[in-house]
Amino acid sequence: MMELFEFDLVFSLPEGSTHDVFALADCIYAAGFDDAVIGTGQPGLLAASLECEGEDAETVIRQAARAILPQLPAGSWLREVRPDLVSLADVAGRLQIKRQSLQKRPMPQPVTHGLYRVTEIFGVLTQQLTEKPSVRFDIDHAKPWFAAGKGAQRLNARLALGDLDAASLDIAAA
Repeated sequence: MMELFEFDLVFSLPEGSTHDVFALADCIYAAGFDDAVIGTGQPGLLAASLECEGEDAETVIRQAARAILPQLPAGSWLREVRPDLVSLADVAGRLQIKRQSLQKRPMPQPVTHGLYRVTEIFGVLTQQLTEKPSVRFDIDHAKPWFAAGKGAQRLNARLALGDLDAASLDIAAA
């Protein structure tokens, strides 16, 4: 069954050279992502927010990153996939509610400094909707973002452990 996933890919760009923002955006568009939102706010990094359909999040995210990487300047590599660790402000923004509304609810323990695993937050929010139908937020609007969470976590773990080559996105040789 096809499902929609909403996620961000963050690429590290090669050091020592300047990168034209418009040329970087063209790289993303050339990979077939005409509706991507591009971010270049931090020097040396390029972020692309994407919505893609597929059967499972990890495969969809990896395919998107593999399509984009060859278009980027040589020496670029996948640094991070989001959502993985999120703040309550991130979640509130996706649910179109105020952060304070989430702070009043039972939440899982943060992983570090106010960051939570997106999959744990989704589980808690889903449970709250089931137990209290009067809960006032629309989780359906944010489902594609939450749905990408598990795939993002897996890919970030594989990148961190060296099981996935960040420059080619091939499975690393053991």
